[in-house]
Amino acid sequence: MASVWEKTVKMPRFPTLEGNKRTRVLIIGGGMAGLLCAHMLEGMGEDYLLVEAEEPGGGVTRSTTAKITVQHGLIYDKLVRTRGEESARLYLQANQWAAARYRSLCREIDCDYEEQDSLVYLRRGEGALNREVQALRRLGVQAELKKDLPLPLQTAGAVCLPGQGQFHPLKFLAGITKGLKICANTRVLQLMPGKAVTDRGDIHAEHIIIATHFPMLNKHGGYFLKLYQHRSYVLALKNAPHFEGMYVDGSGNGLSFRRWGELLLLGGGGHRTGKQGGGWKPLESFAEKHWPEAQVVSRWATQDCMTLDGVPYMGPYGKNTKGLWVATGFNKWGMTSSMVAAKLLRDGVQSMENPWAQVFSPQRSVLHPQLAVNALEATVNMLTPVGPRCPHMGCALKWNEQERSWDCPCHGSRFDRRGRLLDNPADGDTRIEKASL
Repeated sequence: MASVWEKTVKMPRFPTLEGNKRTRVLIIGGGMAGLLCAHMLEGMGEDYLLVEAEEPGGGVTRSTTAKITVQHGLIYDKLVRTRGEESARLYLQANQWAAARYRSLCREIDCDYEEQDSLVYLRRGEGALNREVQALRRLGVQAELKKDLPLPLQTAGAVCLPGQGQFHPLKFLAGITKGLKICANTRVLQLMPGKAVTDRGDIHAEHIIIATHFPMLNKHGGYFLKLYQHRSYVLALKNAPHFEGMYVDGSGNGLSFRRWGELLLLGGGGHRTGKQGGGWKPLESFAEKHWPEAQVVSRWATQDCMTLDGVPYMGPYGKNTKGLWVATGFNKWGMTSSMVAAKLLRDGVQSMENPWAQVFSPQRSVLHPQLAVNALEATVNMLTPVGPRCPHMGCALKWNEQERSWDCPCHGSRFDRRGRLLDNPADGDTRIEKASL
């Protein structure tokens, strides 16, 4: 189930940590957010070190569809209504800066960068599309409603933003990681104030940045209640139409489309991790119905951390965790969110003011309906008396027949059929009884 990105690039190799070390800034996690943060700190001459439990780019980043866009679903009308026009404008400005920064960096890196229109469509509900267009225009963006789409779907139209981008994420990472201070295959086992204990030695640091997709520390911040994880699936198809533009269903439960070279990347089939989902079957049925000549050349799945209000958590880890920072909850929009996170965290460890900080603050209100859903899911599965358990917080694991894995419906950890860890927040393997295999 390797993605097309994994199959078409050779990532640089990095050494493991050798013994104890001291640095001013420690970054934990070698995905897009952590590596961009390291890249920015390197550019400032900062004393830093990044550690990754496996290989850089080997987690969720390798499974993205790699759309670089400020258009994160139908978010701007929602932000204007719930948090006010100024917060919506700052969210937009942060992501505009991120998209422009990618555009600049990609001029120097051979990573298949292409400028594309971004389109968020709905199967029904033109009113919601019109409200999003109006919200974007109030914020200074010339969005437009497009009615005639080249998709094999009946739609109400799409909100279109020109001048967005797409790229090959691992080629990009292979370019920016050159010369960075990285230790691969170095797993953090425990965190203490100013110290990380790894399987290769201890690292003392004034600032510790946790960029591990789902935060690894339960004691502070309440992330086990503020986040849940969502799984979705991708097919890479040849002999399929070559759509120009990047398309995504604004309802959050439909299909996405983007082109890469001669391939069409068809995404969808999403569901909460640990719940029943159709996997790749709905995508295969859709492709067979509409493009019977198309052939699947690759398939993969991805996992996204979802926040209570649709805005990432970036900044101080908790109210009383001086020197501890976090970036998480990118809500399926990991590319621009990673770049924004890198700048926010860089500015944080440098004691620099950033006008976006309050918009993304992890300490903002948790009073959202999703909190009750997350709490109920955790309670039910922690009290389930049978089945393999997740070592993260003891929830009962559910068998994922499509991917042949044990998945946690509470917080999204995943394990292979024998209990080997596949996805965090769990930090180690679990025991699977023979009767469960």
